[in-house]
Amino acid sequence: MNKLRVGILGGTGMVGQRFISLLENHPWFEVVTVAASPRSAGKTYEEAVGGRWKMPTAMPESIKKLIVKDVNDISEVSASVDFVFSAVDMTKEEIKAIEEAYAKTETPVVSNNSAHRWTPDVPMVVPELNPEHLEVIAAQKERLGTKKGFIVVKPNCSIQSYTPALHALRQFGIKLVVATTYQAISGAGKNFADWPEMVDNVIPYIGGEEEKSEQEPLRIWGKVVDGKIVKAESPMITTQCIRVPVTDGHTAAVFVNFENKPSKEEIIKAWNGFTGLPQELNLPSAPKQFIKYFEEDNRPQAKLDRDYENGMGVCFGRLREDRVFDYKFVGLSHNTVRGAAGGAVLIAELLKAQGYITEK
Repeated sequence: MNKLRVGILGGTGMVGQRFISLLENHPWFEVVTVAASPRSAGKTYEEAVGGRWKMPTAMPESIKKLIVKDVNDISEVSASVDFVFSAVDMTKEEIKAIEEAYAKTETPVVSNNSAHRWTPDVPMVVPELNPEHLEVIAAQKERLGTKKGFIVVKPNCSIQSYTPALHALRQFGIKLVVATTYQAISGAGKNFADWPEMVDNVIPYIGGEEEKSEQEPLRIWGKVVDGKIVKAESPMITTQCIRVPVTDGHTAAVFVNFENKPSKEEIIKAWNGFTGLPQELNLPSAPKQFIKYFEEDNRPQAKLDRDYENGMGVCFGRLREDRVFDYKFVGLSHNTVRGAAGGAVLIAELLKAQGYITEK
């Protein structure tokens, strides 16, 4: 099978680097083009990144000597690829414009950015939770005037640490959710060398994060109506988002009320038994078991458990009844793998498996 040719827009930043490391030796996809800002264009990838390579594994040899293209040279970049991953660092309006411009060259765009998350005909997908939203692509292509080009986005990294747990329990009627997320510094594209003030510190504010954390699960649980995604009206979700001195892994402390309160055993059974379309299709990046529940009181822990299923699974623990709410629990997800680049790679695998992405 010929591998699909992949371009990475914004390939020199932290999420771009994560895409490159995840796609090394991918069975379906091969990175052939890296595009970045004009200041990186014309350099080799190794020169453009310099000392800023932040991945735990070495930079792939096959990528080091690639000449970085200017992300604004849309026709040149799109001519060399079958589809692109977008992780560009621009203003929201600039991102919206450039992603649409790529889509209009008949190049599918799988975006890690937030710019199009509320565009009504752009699906925002966690492949295990709402793969049916991909059907809205047909309406988007009509609007863009394309045959093959479209945009799909992944949601914010913060919601992966609790939304899958809630999704698996929707049959019990979720009424109210209170969640506090404890978010790693890599979510800001940084490590401790870049951000020394995070050492021995907690910052109780992450710009825009609480609104995303409260609203995006409702879009995932929405319905496709007349070529648009209409978000769900409930449950009510309220959050606080806090930056903590952890390299990778977002933790969430969650309280939840149900219409029909399940037993603890029913909840754990629903979590451990949860499976989705990526598992049925056996997609290359899909975790064998998406949700893992820990019986131990002191798990999940970011350091021990963020790499569960290569960072593509999510972990929960400390499920117990509460005096104010029905239940409380703790969640954990790897924010730059499942929450960012890995989640986008899984979306692209699903799009290929369903015939949305093909060779040009």
